[in-house]
Amino acid sequence: MSNDNLSGSIRKLWQGETDKFRNHLLRLDKASRRNRFAHAVSDGFIADYASRMTSNGAIVYGFFDGDELRAVAELRKIGDTWGHQAEAAFSVENDFQHKGIATELLGRVIRSARNRGVSHLIMSCLADNGKMQAVARHHDADLRFEAGEVIAEILPHTANPMSVFAEAVEDRFGDLMAVFDLKSKFSKAA
Repeated sequence: MSNDNLSGSIRKLWQGETDKFRNHLLRLDKASRRNRFAHAVSDGFIADYASRMTSNGAIVYGFFDGDELRAVAELRKIGDTWGHQAEAAFSVENDFQHKGIATELLGRVIRSARNRGVSHLIMSCLADNGKMQAVARHHDADLRFEAGEVIAEILPHTANPMSVFAEAVEDRFGDLMAVFDLKSKFSKAA
């Protein structure tokens, strides 16, 4: 992480980590849930949503504080295959906001989109969600108001060998660190 006052790690979530995803979303307060989903949502809605975390090939990055998932950024296809457009969304628990986590997560999502040939990344948020708009602006998004929402459009650069390599290295390192964390957790329990 770039913030010197923040410890934690960012990596892609594994398919078997839907429980961590669900628990993160359940910890969001009412306002954060509204900002993430653009309306009030119930615990049941969140459980159902989380159970489909990687459906349709979605990519989910998470910020982990120890073993707890505290923030996520999602990249979702529009349609059956990665193509011209994809959509992104993110959520950060209150105690972890204003620390650069969302900006870092969105950067990872943009690179993943780029490496999959996406040339048009879309995020939508409520008009009063200034935090999301600021993060999008940080990544040079064009913002437009449309029917009470703000649509942020990011045009990722074309993939190159360095962007593909960087994602692959981060994936391997993230997986390795997660395995060490699991091994450490089980060793302490024994």
